[in-house]
Amino acid sequence: MYNTSLRIVNDPAEAEDIMQESFLDAFQRINSYTGQGSFGSWLKRIVINNSLDMLRRNREMIPIEHETLDFAVQEEEVTHEEIHLQVAEIKNAIHELPEDYRLIVSLFLLEGYDHDEISQILNISNQLSRTRYSRARQKLLSILKERKLKRSFINN
Repeated sequence: MYNTSLRIVNDPAEAEDIMQESFLDAFQRINSYTGQGSFGSWLKRIVINNSLDMLRRNREMIPIEHETLDFAVQEEEVTHEEIHLQVAEIKNAIHELPEDYRLIVSLFLLEGYDHDEISQILNISNQLSRTRYSRARQKLLSILKERKLKRSFINN
């Protein structure tokens, strides 16, 4: 639950506060839990909603940048250690994404929500969820490509 909040708010102290607030909310609203679905998913929804509420209260949404990038897929053999390094690099790059992109990527890739669920959570259309995800993916690839270029420049 903490990691879910952290991925959304991108601030460890805020994520801790949200966790405490979410557990208090859950205990206060325990009578509203209908038993439909797991308790964990009900609690996770409270955490996500509280995280989003915090963002709405404290920050303005960053405007979407229009950009298109095409990258060729390269097939290479990678070791287990290289995969872990790549995963860590991707997670770090996700933290650099603008807030609206980071939300979509976190909810879709890391939390496993589909675009219908994301559109309900964020109160946006399904199409906007898909569009933002597509643009977030492009921005993420751009960040990763830029890092790769910087590394190769430094190493040469």
